[in-house]
Amino acid sequence: MRRKSILILFLSVVGLSFGQKAQFLYNVDFATYFDNREYKQPYQRAQTIFALRLSPEIGVGLTDKEGGKHQIVAGLHYTQPFGGNWRNLHVNPIAFYQYEYKGFSLHFGEIPYKHFIRQLPDYLRYDSIAYAYPNIQGALLQYQSRRGYVEFMCDWRGLQSPTRREMFRLTIDGEYSYQHLFRYFAGGIAQLNHKANHALPTPREGVADDAYISPNIGVDFAPPTPLDTLSVRAHYIYGYQRYRETNTLYQPQGFMLEFMLSWRFLGMKNTLYVGDNLMPLYGMFGTDLNQGDPFYQSSLYNRTDLYIYLVRKGFVNCYFSWNMHYTPQGGLQHQQQLIALFSLDGLHKEKKLRSLFDK
Repeated sequence: MRRKSILILFLSVVGLSFGQKAQFLYNVDFATYFDNREYKQPYQRAQTIFALRLSPEIGVGLTDKEGGKHQIVAGLHYTQPFGGNWRNLHVNPIAFYQYEYKGFSLHFGEIPYKHFIRQLPDYLRYDSIAYAYPNIQGALLQYQSRRGYVEFMCDWRGLQSPTRREMFRLTIDGEYSYQHLFRYFAGGIAQLNHKANHALPTPREGVADDAYISPNIGVDFAPPTPLDTLSVRAHYIYGYQRYRETNTLYQPQGFMLEFMLSWRFLGMKNTLYVGDNLMPLYGMFGTDLNQGDPFYQSSLYNRTDLYIYLVRKGFVNCYFSWNMHYTPQGGLQHQQQLIALFSLDGLHKEKKLRSLFDK
């Protein structure tokens, strides 16, 4: 009787605090991706990635008296490569707390990348990494308004142990925009990626750091035209790569120019990078330190994506993309992607569903 009274009192306090009953939340995401890469050395290898990912979620949501929205969500990503068996499957947990209030939001836990306002650029997050690691582990803080946004991420990628090195990544990304006939925007992104030592008694190895600062400016000429996007964006990239064991320091710099054009179900994106090797420690640490596309080791790299939406609605996004990569060392190389994404949450949304790579 006493326990029942305590439970009733607790539920009454929660109800008074939040002003409404808890809501049951659920969602299912399904993605399948075919990625055929006709690559050459030295930066890439030819391979085909073909898999599905099923991501069911359930949760509870509450709204407090001030209008703040609270959610606790749990679920999993089940990833199964085609042609494999049970030993090839991979499961990533989903478990996070989310709070939203007047444009501000925060997430803590195992958070799917779909909650990002804008996905990280290719030199910070390679498409292979996006397939294999659909979550960040840590925190995501965001603020978004009519004029722009800012978001901060802490991704704790490695738990220190005698067999595993501590690894974490911090990023902050933001943009401010102004529209007068055309839409003008300016912003930037910064990252610190840190790879520390193993826990004792494993012998000490070198600590490595991977940092970037990249301001950018651009303009979208599409608003007065029938086009959906007609934008140009210029980036300056400054890198700071350090291996403390040998006191080795690299400070690569470069410029990147992006052009995007889209109309209804057709689109094109071209990215040109000119500068230093952005990943001078990649040969030593690989993706443990550098999570970006290995093509950015080249002093000249151009990528052209030509894509067509086969289906594009609020709850489904399916597109085919033919991507051409050029470096002086490997010449012209090709990649074909067929990616389909379904989200139950989008059934009653007018906004088009965004795919894995912001297409």
